[in-house]
Amino acid sequence: MTIYLDHQASTPILPIVRDAMRPFWTELHGNPHSSEHSIGWSANKAVEAARSQVANLVGADPDEVIFTSGATEANNLAIKGFIIADDKKRRRNNILVSATEHKSVLESAAYIARTHGYSLLEIPVDRKGYIDLEILHEMLTEDVLLVSVALVNSEIGTVQSIEKIANLCHEVGAIFHSDFAQAPSAVDLSSYADLADAVSLSGHKFGGPMGIGALYLSRELRNDLEPLFHGGGQEAGLRSGTLALPLCVGLGSAAEFAASDGGAASRERISLLRDRFVNGLLSASPHIFLNGEDLDLRHPGNANLRFDGYDAGNILQRLQPMVSASTGSACSSGVTDPSYVLQAIGLTNNEAQSSIRFSFGHTNTSEDMQRATDALLALL
Repeated sequence: MTIYLDHQASTPILPIVRDAMRPFWTELHGNPHSSEHSIGWSANKAVEAARSQVANLVGADPDEVIFTSGATEANNLAIKGFIIADDKKRRRNNILVSATEHKSVLESAAYIARTHGYSLLEIPVDRKGYIDLEILHEMLTEDVLLVSVALVNSEIGTVQSIEKIANLCHEVGAIFHSDFAQAPSAVDLSSYADLADAVSLSGHKFGGPMGIGALYLSRELRNDLEPLFHGGGQEAGLRSGTLALPLCVGLGSAAEFAASDGGAASRERISLLRDRFVNGLLSASPHIFLNGEDLDLRHPGNANLRFDGYDAGNILQRLQPMVSASTGSACSSGVTDPSYVLQAIGLTNNEAQSSIRFSFGHTNTSEDMQRATDALLALL
């Protein structure tokens, strides 16, 4: 049986989430926007319950949650929506993004800057992946419209000092957006919504289904966001289209678990498994190194390891079908260039090409860790 160590690419659905969704694939099939009969009312009630669960995850109010197809759409909606809306007034001209953002942030910002004439600037990071706050402070002028920095990095698991970043942004009146796709499986999010103006979530990154996500949008900025989809005016006119009822329910259930004591306990258990795996490898081979921050200060399921003198792609091929891991973000699949995230923290091309991201989740066991460790060491 394959040992799945790629949970940051996609987590298997939690059993409680699957159970919550099951009735909505069959007998509870109504359109949540049908307002003239009881089937539609029941569907709408389920959607609004899920919205409340997602809002609770990030410490927001339900009316501040917009359902999307995932974090990529949420990132596009936030970045493009704020800039298109501002373009009518043209009050500010600069956009700032960190050098290690997900491609959906980097490409959205690059596209909108290019097509609307804004200046796009990258915020550098240090060798552990943290934003250089002094440089950010210097870059933050009153000409900056939007800043986007992810709370948790998808490749090296760095957890940013969001409170400090948010304060710096708000001092100059800049909008602060953060991609939280990796965050629910990493940290308690209950206090974060008050810091960011907009936050993106993705269900399949924390035990929910694929194809569903959300954008938290501070109600104070609702009139400052231009929708990307136009149609029936769903989601307060900000995201038209019939909502996927079972997926909304699944996202809500996953959010409820992540915010619970059970979610906190799961993160702690995963951290212990990850530590056992990494420490076993580091102590057994002088060729293995940890990229980024120390284990206890990063995403509890993340381990980005460098195998000096080896090719990461070759290692992953030789591990098949026993162990599944990746060289970087799944959304950059098919790209053979070295990871831009690892290059941004100072790794050389060769070092980046010898690095593998192992990411752990609720399906992993102690036996998995030992088998995966043995399989890797047998290749070195």
